[in-house]
Amino acid sequence: MTELYHGQCLCGAVRWQVAAPLQFMAHCHCTICRKHHGAVFATWVAAPLDGFRYTAGEDQLGRYQTSPGWYRPWCRTCGSVAWTAMPEQGMVAGPAGNLVDDLPVRPEFHMFVRSKVPWLTLADGLPQHATFLPGMEGNAPPGEPPVPIDGPVPPARSPGCRGGSCACGRVAYEYSGAPLRMYNCHCSRCRRARSAAHATNLFVPLEGFRYSRGEALVREYRLPEAQRFGVAFCTACGSDVARRSPQINGAVIPAGGLDDDPGMAPQAHIFAASRANWYAIADALPQFAELPV
Repeated sequence: MTELYHGQCLCGAVRWQVAAPLQFMAHCHCTICRKHHGAVFATWVAAPLDGFRYTAGEDQLGRYQTSPGWYRPWCRTCGSVAWTAMPEQGMVAGPAGNLVDDLPVRPEFHMFVRSKVPWLTLADGLPQHATFLPGMEGNAPPGEPPVPIDGPVPPARSPGCRGGSCACGRVAYEYSGAPLRMYNCHCSRCRRARSAAHATNLFVPLEGFRYSRGEALVREYRLPEAQRFGVAFCTACGSDVARRSPQINGAVIPAGGLDDDPGMAPQAHIFAASRANWYAIADALPQFAELPV
């Protein structure tokens, strides 16, 4: 019997299954991936197209075109990134972070490291490529989607502020003052919310945070069973964006969407006991099974 792997968005409205073999896994640092996921990198996995199908909620997907013929789908309720069909190659590709089963494959390399956030150190020993693969630094081969591109020019900031924006550039946000903390979170909620190996969240004081444009395009989703957990995303492109959290008197910023160096690097891995089986923590940051005590 063919092995099936199952995935879903954060809210559970969109579900899918993909059949073995899984053929490709890599971490992508391109600006569009970082902004769309809100993560410091996205981890993609590919499989044969004829073994993939949505089992629920395909009609709930939004789609954002990042280059001619290349669309990035997301759940319109919770913002999780879904899978993309590549009919010309007979393949489908999607974020490994939303797959709920243990996977037999592991990341093979980092790509588009030219766009890597400057405060992230890659310590896993995997090959690093400036764009895609050697020999493919420019446009993709004939018949394949163009390689990911850098997003819109970041918006101007108010004096003394830093901030970020979505992939389409319609939503931007900024904050003043020193950030409070930054964590890499491996809980299953964060992995599904960011559609990534883990979330990297920056916490800043609420009083210094504001949307500088596009706030009307921002939608928030809160898990019904969670006390505080929620996400926010741009309804035009599906990118995860910052959200206010009055419960902690702060704003939570997905670090992948930052356009500026936040002046802080991740301080720890939290909920490390829940990390994906295919992702190895290779740096020397402290690890906590759940929250720091």
